[in-house]
Amino acid sequence: MAKRRPMLVLGVGNLLMGDEGVGVHVVRRLLDGPPLGPDVEALDGGTGGFTLLGALTGTPWAILVDACLDGRPAGTVRVRRPRRAQHFPRALGAHDIGLRTLIEAAELLGGLPRTVLLTVSVAAPFETGMELSPPVAAAVPKAEAWIRRLLAGPPARVFSGNGGGEAARSSRTLSPIR
Repeated sequence: MAKRRPMLVLGVGNLLMGDEGVGVHVVRRLLDGPPLGPDVEALDGGTGGFTLLGALTGTPWAILVDACLDGRPAGTVRVRRPRRAQHFPRALGAHDIGLRTLIEAAELLGGLPRTVLLTVSVAAPFETGMELSPPVAAAVPKAEAWIRRLLAGPPARVFSGNGGGEAARSSRTLSPIR
């Protein structure tokens, strides 16, 4: 019997750029809390770029966590089911390999998992340092709670409607988080 591949929770971002590293902070909080289950792998992706491609294409299900410069108030948490690479936020730095680029590469390789994207809105410019701003720090436990709720449901329900090369026009927002 083939070993079942785990669901991936991948947090990305640059810890040295304050709020830009919120995805890593969320995953670290998940890892410090109660166990996520035997079929879940949480990964601090940091600024791993293309080195994360193997982890991303090696799983059927992924929850991706990242900062987003979207004009919303800092600390706003959104959960979406992006259907194509263009539905992911652009990299926040001019020289970064962001989630969108990583997803584009996974699509080209035919290995895009069914995905839920959790973003935390941040404000520019970023302060250097490892501390999060108060509104973004307050969003970390909210993001953790949402991920744990998502993981409690059956993957087919949580991830329905995206991935697998499905041709879709836009991403769907699951629900606003307050």
